[in-house]
Amino acid sequence: MNFALILFILLCITGTFALADALWFRKQRKDGDREPWWIEYPKSFFPVILVVFFLRSFLFEPFKIPSGSMIPTLIIGDFILVNKFTYGIRIPIINKKVIDINQPKRGDVMVFRYPEDPSLDYIKRVVGTPGDTIAYTNKRLFINGIEAVHTPLPDYLNRERISYSKQYREKTGDVEHAILIEEDAPDAVPFIRQFPFRENCNYNTAGVICKVPAGHYFMMGDNRDNSADSRVWGFVPDENIVGRAFFIWFNFGELKRFGGFQ
Repeated sequence: MNFALILFILLCITGTFALADALWFRKQRKDGDREPWWIEYPKSFFPVILVVFFLRSFLFEPFKIPSGSMIPTLIIGDFILVNKFTYGIRIPIINKKVIDINQPKRGDVMVFRYPEDPSLDYIKRVVGTPGDTIAYTNKRLFINGIEAVHTPLPDYLNRERISYSKQYREKTGDVEHAILIEEDAPDAVPFIRQFPFRENCNYNTAGVICKVPAGHYFMMGDNRDNSADSRVWGFVPDENIVGRAFFIWFNFGELKRFGGFQ
């Protein structure tokens, strides 16, 4: 469901009624006459929809975590906020950037439109930026030939799978974050798709090596062996970017998660 498009349509409809009343219908009413309901309701909703549309389109958008691909950073059921202006101002609906502010950096957690179906929003971590060579082999991450710092942490109890996973602290760019690794999972990438710039990637039994093309990003989930990401379906183009995730504002199952993340 394209909620932004629905909001825009409602904004146009209610705005049309409000404008028509200001220019025409109000002048036709006699003093003391009440506004008809079909004028009153759209007029009253118009400012509310306008504020919501502006906030959601240019400032912050709520997003609910639908899967476990970002565990342990984000868990299923987390409601988060996405900063819409960090990477530039975009025209709503068509998502065309008109003002460039910042570029995504390695380590950012980013919401984007899924390349295979742009009607779906996905969330992953930026691992590779344009021009980077990304290698994920034998469950280790290499960026431009340098292995990411990889420090063991206590095992993580995955409540969704009711099992323990190996947990590590990894440094991606300037960001340190936790990742999960299933040691008994295969190193090779399963279910590889065909995607634009597929020729930039070399797959083998140890994993994958990719050269990130201009204007694209390589994304990975923190739950490394339970995430379908750029290793499977390819690179994320700049025009698919929605914004940077930064704040957990609610989780029905774990209220203590409020205010977490960064």
